[in-house]
Amino acid sequence: MAKPGSRASFCSIKQNRPPVNNMATFSYQQLYSFTQQVFLAMGCPATQAETASNVLLSADLRGIDSHGIARLGGYVRLWQAGRINANPNMAVVYETPSTAVVDGDAGLGLVVAPFAMQVAINKAATCGTGWVSVKNSNHFGIAGYHAMMALGQDMIGMAMTNASALVAPTFGKERMLGTNPIAVAIPAGQQPPFVADFATTTAANGKLELLQRKGANTPDGWVQNEQGEPSNNANILKEGGALLPLGSDREHSSHKGYALGSIVDIFSAVLSGASYGPWAPPFPAYVPMPQNMPGQGLGHFFGAMRIDAFRPANEFKAEMDHWINRFRDTTPIHPHQPVLIPGDPERQTEAHRRTHGISLEGSVLNDLMAVGASFGVPL
Repeated sequence: MAKPGSRASFCSIKQNRPPVNNMATFSYQQLYSFTQQVFLAMGCPATQAETASNVLLSADLRGIDSHGIARLGGYVRLWQAGRINANPNMAVVYETPSTAVVDGDAGLGLVVAPFAMQVAINKAATCGTGWVSVKNSNHFGIAGYHAMMALGQDMIGMAMTNASALVAPTFGKERMLGTNPIAVAIPAGQQPPFVADFATTTAANGKLELLQRKGANTPDGWVQNEQGEPSNNANILKEGGALLPLGSDREHSSHKGYALGSIVDIFSAVLSGASYGPWAPPFPAYVPMPQNMPGQGLGHFFGAMRIDAFRPANEFKAEMDHWINRFRDTTPIHPHQPVLIPGDPERQTEAHRRTHGISLEGSVLNDLMAVGASFGVPL
């Protein structure tokens, strides 16, 4: 019998409790403590376990449940498969005054990404802008967290990453790109910051996973089957199908989503020396690694731009307030649905969940209880 917390124990453990089918609500602190203890049990140093927990749970707070604690078991399984180094030696391996390449040493992307973003921020503090490309990393949570790191320094932040190849290019059947998100965070004065965080696909894979747990179909335009035909099957990826680029099809400008996803792949992986396109490492540990991979791990790309490298920061932030206020005053199509600023829904969700807690579906809770039991960490 494997010892609790060993690489074998998570795979071999069997729950002695009936499965949970209903939702349960936990405080942020409960989930943070649980997540931190799991990362510590994997062998993460204390500071890295704190960082990883902060990044992971920021997704739940902001309502991006597909990238939050629901993925904790996936990280554990990657660690068990030897694909995540719990105690990486992250390092800058190439740099100029304003640019750098970071080698993540196969660490948790939840840890590698904040390290690299801080390098970009430090370079921007000196040079006005900082740009960092990353190789040899793993899934980094929500892109918005890393872009928002720049806000407190009166900087604009950017973050993007390539991901498991699940997306067919326009006119193609093969899965060649990931959902490849882009995030941009821009500070304002009296108004909350502008934070855009979006996948370059019509829907992120995590949304498919949420539909699978509910036994629901996808809306039109999300996926195609193995023959390239439209589908509404939320499990279609398991049957050889693919996600579609932003725009869904050529008539609705999917070539633009395809181009955006390609840009992210090139900036994140080709530029850094990570694995790109169909060779990007898959997130599920049970999926075999691609053959003849051209690079190392997943890749990310980060940017930080000091506002006062362009104009006085106070002037810019005052005009961002003016910009935001004018867009908020847009005449709505429906009176009950005002025009939103990117970041509004996530900020509202975070305020609610910090007060009222975070609800987890039964399937997510069952997975987390299995993770906790394997490490002797109760939820």
